[in-house]
Amino acid sequence: QVQLVESGGGLVQAGGSLRLSCAASGNIFSINVVGWYRQAPGARRELVVSISPDGRTYYMNSVQGRFTISRDSAKNTMYLQMNSLKPEDTAVYYCNVHSLVGGEDYWGQGTQVTVSS
Repeated sequence: QVQLVESGGGLVQAGGSLRLSCAASGNIFSINVVGWYRQAPGARRELVVSISPDGRTYYMNSVQGRFTISRDSAKNTMYLQMNSLKPEDTAVYYCNVHSLVGGEDYWGQGTQVTVSS
């Protein structure tokens, strides 16, 4: 069973930065599609960024140039560096692992990011 533990959320002023971390129970980030989703109050959960095993990335339009996904296989940890944060980035952020073998999705517990104006 895959376990994902997130950290790094918090309250920041607009224009500030945060780095989210997602630690896994095993070496899974380099062999599956992994990414970060977010869910704002009253909204649907949406994909923010993802990275495939071959390194291809996807970024939603509103975060391109501001957010960066990375992974450290030695530490079994994935990161989301968020710069130039905006109030509309406020949401609960979830890390996700999508298994390319069985198609399962695994989720972290979520971490709150709040950007004040």
